[in-house]
Amino acid sequence: MPPRTDRVVLVLLFDDVQSLDVTGPVEVFAGATLAAGSATAGYRVRTASLDGAPVRTSSGLTLVPDHALSDAPAPHTVLVPGGQGTRRPDPRLIDWLRENAPHAQRIVSVCTGAILLARAGLLDGRRATTHWAYCDRLARDHPAIDVDPDPIYVRDGNVATSAGVTAGIDLALALVEEDHGRDTALTIARHLVVFLRRPGNQAQFSAQLAAQTARREPLREVQQWITEHPGDDLSVESMAARARLSPRHFARAFQSETGLTPGKYVERVRVEHARRLLEDTTDGVEEISRASGYGTPEAMRRAFLKALGTPPAEYRRRFHAPTPSH
Repeated sequence: MPPRTDRVVLVLLFDDVQSLDVTGPVEVFAGATLAAGSATAGYRVRTASLDGAPVRTSSGLTLVPDHALSDAPAPHTVLVPGGQGTRRPDPRLIDWLRENAPHAQRIVSVCTGAILLARAGLLDGRRATTHWAYCDRLARDHPAIDVDPDPIYVRDGNVATSAGVTAGIDLALALVEEDHGRDTALTIARHLVVFLRRPGNQAQFSAQLAAQTARREPLREVQQWITEHPGDDLSVESMAARARLSPRHFARAFQSETGLTPGKYVERVRVEHARRLLEDTTDGVEEISRASGYGTPEAMRRAFLKALGTPPAEYRRRFHAPTPSH
């Protein structure tokens, strides 16, 4: 049997780092190493701070690194977490990233860790994402980056960026699947009690969170009605009647108060509803299309291709929740 070769995953630590940005991906990579057993490749996860000193996370936990950055082993993957500490980073950390990260085979950020990569010039000319609340800032401060605020993670060449907290787990699972196959990634997902099912281009948040909550009660009631009845008649005229407003007034007020047109909001709710049924049930595509307000499987197929870049059948094949084993 050939000698085992482990990919070194080097996780950067700094004061006020977000602890889940660190521990989420670390648990995934550590789980992959356990799942690999006697296989010839796994991961060797190492943590490092600038001087090797312990760091205090934004939640108050203390993390003790394995190394100072200057003494860390050459990484296969550099992982940069986010957190409040990315607001005023130590210039030495940025210098280390600029000089050393390009030598790694993969560069990964979680949440606002993308800001550190951006400051080091590692995202220039690339498509990237970060936590939705910081996308505008990232785009404004670094116009050379193509910032996409919607996906939970984005991969551009050997650089991968992800949205807030749990998206780092999704990205780490995707990397494990790429390195070791779907079965290994699925084993880890089951162990962590998460589903191996979120595609990178899935929206960072649900339709209800993507839109603001309307200030006026009739419009809030309509928002709730849409969420609970995606298969009903959700034309502007029907929703306006429920809000006791004229269609024109309703459409204008709904967009003003939620930030989305009624049609866009309905579209997001229906895709989300259909997606969940594909993930969590064995209902047929025709039944799901009717329940989600599409009427026909072809209409749902077009909506999925537009929103997720994949047809419903393929989406189910990749992301259907496994039946729990007893």
